[in-house]
Amino acid sequence: MQFHHHGYVSGDPRVQNAAGTGIDRPARLPDEVDVLIVGSGPAGMLLAAQMSQFPQLTTRLIEKREGRLSLGQADGIQPRSVETFQAFGFADRITAEAYNIGWMNFWAPDPEHPDRIVRTTRTEDYGYKISEFPHLIVNQARVLDYFAEAAAHGPARIAPDYGVEFLDLEVQGDHVEVRVRTTEGERTIRAKYVAGCDGARSGVRQAIGRTHVGAAARHAWGVMDVLVETDFPDWRIKCAINAAAGNILHIPREGGYLSRMYIDLGEVAEDDDHRVRQTPIDEVIRRANEILHPYSIDVKQVAWHSVYEVGHRVTDQFVDDLDDPRVFLTGDACHTHSAKAGQGMNVSMQDGFNLGWKLGHVLTGLAPVELLRTYDQERRPVAQQLIDFDREWSSLMARKPGEITDPDELATYYLATAEFPSGFGTHYAPSRIVAADAAQELASGFPVGKRFHSVEVVRVCDGNAVHLGHHAKADGRWRLYVFADAEGTALQDWVGAARAVVERFTPEGADLDAVFDAKVVYPGRWEDVVDVPTLFRPQSGPLGLTDLEKVFAAAPSAWTTGDVFAERGIGAEGAVVVVRPDQYVAHVLPLTDPVGLERFLTGAMAEPTAAASR
Repeated sequence: MQFHHHGYVSGDPRVQNAAGTGIDRPARLPDEVDVLIVGSGPAGMLLAAQMSQFPQLTTRLIEKREGRLSLGQADGIQPRSVETFQAFGFADRITAEAYNIGWMNFWAPDPEHPDRIVRTTRTEDYGYKISEFPHLIVNQARVLDYFAEAAAHGPARIAPDYGVEFLDLEVQGDHVEVRVRTTEGERTIRAKYVAGCDGARSGVRQAIGRTHVGAAARHAWGVMDVLVETDFPDWRIKCAINAAAGNILHIPREGGYLSRMYIDLGEVAEDDDHRVRQTPIDEVIRRANEILHPYSIDVKQVAWHSVYEVGHRVTDQFVDDLDDPRVFLTGDACHTHSAKAGQGMNVSMQDGFNLGWKLGHVLTGLAPVELLRTYDQERRPVAQQLIDFDREWSSLMARKPGEITDPDELATYYLATAEFPSGFGTHYAPSRIVAADAAQELASGFPVGKRFHSVEVVRVCDGNAVHLGHHAKADGRWRLYVFADAEGTALQDWVGAARAVVERFTPEGADLDAVFDAKVVYPGRWEDVVDVPTLFRPQSGPLGLTDLEKVFAAAPSAWTTGDVFAERGIGAEGAVVVVRPDQYVAHVLPLTDPVGLERFLTGAMAEPTAAASR
């Protein structure tokens, strides 16, 4: 963590100095805002945390509840989400309190005694095989707490406006009129942009005339968070249990004692009219014990429970207008599905991450307004992929024993599809912010359109082994990762022209790295790196202090045995990897093509001298 570049810091360095709209932030909801976020769920709170890095803008978040969420329904955290937490500064703290999924066990009927279950397969969880971050279980309410802290500690000092109910909105050309109800009565807020993060029954979605497309699967599940006494041997291991009496997905939770159980309640009749949702908790527990035979659970406390019917729906489009969007839908407001795949909160957060920096760049004049069209273009296909995955996973989980020919099929599917549930299946198509003509062969381990996969390197200034991607914070900046050629001559030729490109798109008077955070990785030993271009050693802050933490080497140190060049398929000719503010690879270029970098950024960025006009 870097601080002191604005002067000596003696307090918590995670609390950034207030700036712009964060100074003397009014308690009362203003009549005019740049961005109005409706709903404080995962997408809304992440979006608020991201917008807090743009204190030039007025961003407010309204929430009908009177205070923080005390009990969240979602709990599964993908490794990709933990990567995102790292960017927002709290991955280590939330990991410490979470449950880490190390294994998944599979149970099925005993062939000799079909009324009893036996363990058939044990697999390692996919988490650490795909990322340096784990697969976690933690209460959604705690995730929201951490994002709320990040939003409150950012320069814009954003905090939810609780007790404010969204009523309706109307798009009026270059702004949106939003009608809300507060303790003072009804009011109208004028916003340049609105983000609907208000859940499956989204009022924002209804107000812009968008509709959910899809249907229910006519299968019900009871879900409960419970504290129990049990003789089931795998109570603290994630389990998929298939029995003659039904199915259970069992997930241990944080704290060492709590567990969540999804219990199969069977098919739902066409004329049920949602009566199954009234199934009493005692019946859900009875079903659980029937499935677990010969084991049992003695439930001491039910922390939370519900009954839901599986549904798979995607909204027809995620914005009010594809060409000139003013209202955006995120999370459950635009995609709903079952909870068993553990995707809802995770995909919702990535919706918010995708949208936040784009709004920030457009409203501050860093990017053209056309950038906002890419939100629907990128996130709607991801939601459809989620629905397709969830439909197949839910169908596999709901099968009866007689429908299963291979007892290892569920475990095989779980591991074979690990990239998607871990959050790494997203692959954005070419656009103004994803290059179509990338020199992918120069850095095969950094696929264009996919998230930047971090790897260990050696920091030259102190010889410490660090993760290259962990230095990238969710501060709205692009990243330029420059992998030097073996001879060093191509790098020297590239730097002069590339610096001119960086300066072209950086506002006058701003730090050299205010928009583009450029880092260099040398292929040799860290001890041998001496002559480093100033692009990678910029002066930052009002004191003009030189930043020494942007220069790295690949050669092993006493603390690491890896080599980023070998691990990510980078040859002796080097490469330039351009990464978006939301951590997705936008381009791969040769060091011999600084013009290609300028050509790409000309489509993604706006001339910084032009003021934001919208």
